[in-house]
Amino acid sequence: MTTSERLVESTRELLWERGFTGTSPKAILQRAGVGQGSMYHHFTGKSDLALAAIRRTAEVMRATADTALSGEGSACDRVRAYLLRERDVLRGCPVGRLTMDPDVIADPALRQPVFETLDWLRGRIAGILREGCERGEFDAGLDPEGTAAAVVATVQGGYVLARAAESPAPFDTAVRGVLSLLAARATGPAPTA
Repeated sequence: MTTSERLVESTRELLWERGFTGTSPKAILQRAGVGQGSMYHHFTGKSDLALAAIRRTAEVMRATADTALSGEGSACDRVRAYLLRERDVLRGCPVGRLTMDPDVIADPALRQPVFETLDWLRGRIAGILREGCERGEFDAGLDPEGTAAAVVATVQGGYVLARAAESPAPFDTAVRGVLSLLAARATGPAPTA
């Protein structure tokens, strides 16, 4: 791994653990095992490095979600695969957690990849649900865009509930709830949760 990569990966981990505000350049350098000159050789400062790390985190999140959403089966099966994929629920979402960081939200450059990723996810799920509607997998009353927004909100809110409870149980309950709502709109056999 190059020095630049070590800096980006260390920053990704620290942003997930501490957020932007709680991540100091000193902590980044220590985690990466590099000297101060290395950081400023590759990046103009903490914000520039954080932006590279946030973009990388967004790419990883999109790839992971897309793998689950691109599987075989009905639209409901594909959304179910996304919802039930393995996660470190108690750590929360590495992208969603950044929305709680005032410095990220205040900086349009840092906020943009966060917004784009969550919007991409909502749009990707809406597209799958639209395909399902077109194939007759759901009753005519299903709103793909609204349902996709509810799925993303359930996942992000489920992380918050799980972290507050220090247990994955609230996340799991929220996922089962949204799956039962999807199954209620399905025209075929209900998938198992």
